[in-house]
Amino acid sequence: MNEQALLGLADDELVLGWRESEWTGIAPMLEEDVAFSSIAQNEIGHARAVYSLLSDDPDALAFDRKLEEYRCSPLVELHLLEWAHTIARRWLYEVADEIRITALKDDSDPAVAGLAAKIDREEAYHRMHAKMWFDRLENEPRFVAALDDLRPLLDAGRDEHTPELGELWEEMTMVRRSQPAGTTW
Repeated sequence: MNEQALLGLADDELVLGWRESEWTGIAPMLEEDVAFSSIAQNEIGHARAVYSLLSDDPDALAFDRKLEEYRCSPLVELHLLEWAHTIARRWLYEVADEIRITALKDDSDPAVAGLAAKIDREEAYHRMHAKMWFDRLENEPRFVAALDDLRPLLDAGRDEHTPELGELWEEMTMVRRSQPAGTTW
């Protein structure tokens, strides 16, 4: 798989992990606080693993780029603190991500294929979580409307970003950008 596609995967996982961590402490039930925290941690771990395939300094690749250099989907960029839209995004992302991960498992590069297989084992739980919520909400009008709102973002390009990503980028990169010149963390 080409480097830009891998970078898109890593950026999707990083940004989605940050977005899903926003539910910690405010999800509609305690179990979902824990579930979303766990999923967020997994997604960020997946991002780090993919960044590590692409660079000897995965943190620099994740946090030292300019906003316009990120290759994430607009779907993951949105700051969604409304449950129906959050679950719709979770479902849509997992369906699309399964297709991408399945393709990566057949990559000619054994490092890429091996990492994809590892990620897929963990993503299976994310898919089960999303499916459970999809089954629970599939006939709820707000959920159906949320799916309709978000589905077009699956086909959106990765060259333009939502204003929400700009705000998140500021937050994600603030500590690294505040480092005094000539110092290291």
